[in-house]
Amino acid sequence: MRYQIREKLLSFGDDFRIKDADGRDVFVVDGKAFTLFREKLSFQDTDRNELAFIRERVLSLRKSYEIHRDGKLAAVVKKDLFNLFRCHFTVDVPGPDDLEATGSFLDREYSFKRDGRVVASVSRKWFTLADTYGVDISPGEDDVLILASTVVIDQICHDKDRE
Repeated sequence: MRYQIREKLLSFGDDFRIKDADGRDVFVVDGKAFTLFREKLSFQDTDRNELAFIRERVLSLRKSYEIHRDGKLAAVVKKDLFNLFRCHFTVDVPGPDDLEATGSFLDREYSFKRDGRVVASVSRKWFTLADTYGVDISPGEDDVLILASTVVIDQICHDKDRE
């Protein structure tokens, strides 16, 4: 399934709108603008039902975020601390289904892999607007988890762009 993610530029906090391939709104990410110590995001459907809650980890050597679903930790997204040759993120999920994201994160051209197999691709090539990019997810994958992880990677790599 292909999605389009676009950051709402005139909003308090970091807000994103996610559309399906037909251009229909399917998800909203509501940034909590007035939290003092960490970033918090609510990943919601169009009826504003929370599907995932994203929270920045405060006491960590590297910037990382937790993704919670139904009150349980679903994943931790973190950037490799030391990697001289390439930028790399890990999406650590309970059990054996961890994901790795590699590519050009500043250009929003990267992929998610599980056991070396590409399960999703992120690209800005499909769009002309600066803060718009696509996410193409393989059938059978957890779309909400991958989209939430994509938003986290955007937060880590592009947060300074928004200041």
